[in-house]
Amino acid sequence: MSSTATDRVAQLVAHLNKQGALLTDKVCIVTGASSLFGIGRATAYTLAKRLPKVIYVTDLTLDNLDELAKDITSKYPGVQCIARAVDAASTSAVQAIVDEAMQIFGRLDVFVANAGVASGSRLQDEDEESFMRMMRINALSAFLALKIAGAAMQVTGKGGKDRSAGSIIATASVAGIRSGAGSPEYSASKAAVINLCQVGACQFAGTDIRVNAICPGLIETGMTKMTFDYARNKGTAHKIGQLNPTKRYGVAIEIANVIAFLASDEASYLNGQAIAVDGGLSSSLPIVPGRFF
Repeated sequence: MSSTATDRVAQLVAHLNKQGALLTDKVCIVTGASSLFGIGRATAYTLAKRLPKVIYVTDLTLDNLDELAKDITSKYPGVQCIARAVDAASTSAVQAIVDEAMQIFGRLDVFVANAGVASGSRLQDEDEESFMRMMRINALSAFLALKIAGAAMQVTGKGGKDRSAGSIIATASVAGIRSGAGSPEYSASKAAVINLCQVGACQFAGTDIRVNAICPGLIETGMTKMTFDYARNKGTAHKIGQLNPTKRYGVAIEIANVIAFLASDEASYLNGQAIAVDGGLSSSLPIVPGRFF
């Protein structure tokens, strides 16, 4: 290892010993945070527990965001939470929120690219318009997060930031890992998110900017509420999630906890990964229940 690399590691170890799991002084942006049952909202709370300087909570509209910001600010004194309406798939909108953070606070440290939509359609029911809409919202938003937030995370000399560093976490899905967990257009968009994170990690080599994808399994959120409500109305809710080894579905906070870890310096050597948080769903090929386990 070169002396320069050795010095960087030594500096990082000293930083980790001082900071631990906290996000002290850091500036965070979360997209797709308006859903009352969503991963974005849960992520805002898990980040707040680690006491950053500020969390921007954003979505296409301000629905539920002002209330979220007020609640976080009251529960975690010293943490500023700011609500903004942002189209995560718009270059100008993403650039504007990043510019605001840089102008006011002088730095950007964490960007959670969580905005996304899903569909339950079959291949024959999809068309060019629906496919491109899915790619725009799910994949283009991740691309813009990498491009725009990544550039801002390299800015130093402001806001107490003395070195290039940051963590970008994009919400993908187990549907992006292999088939069987989503519609063709949704699966393709989430596969694109995973690949963008892998490529992004390499593109930011040497900058201490980490890029990772989080791949939820079956999670009860606003996006999946219809599925859960349908099962409950039929009396089959107990069957939801039974295909994974944990034998249950997940909830948003279980995804948010992993995102907060990835945002923190405790995950300083975790980069370019697609992390499945799915109760073990993606760990196995289909099996005959009771035959092997």
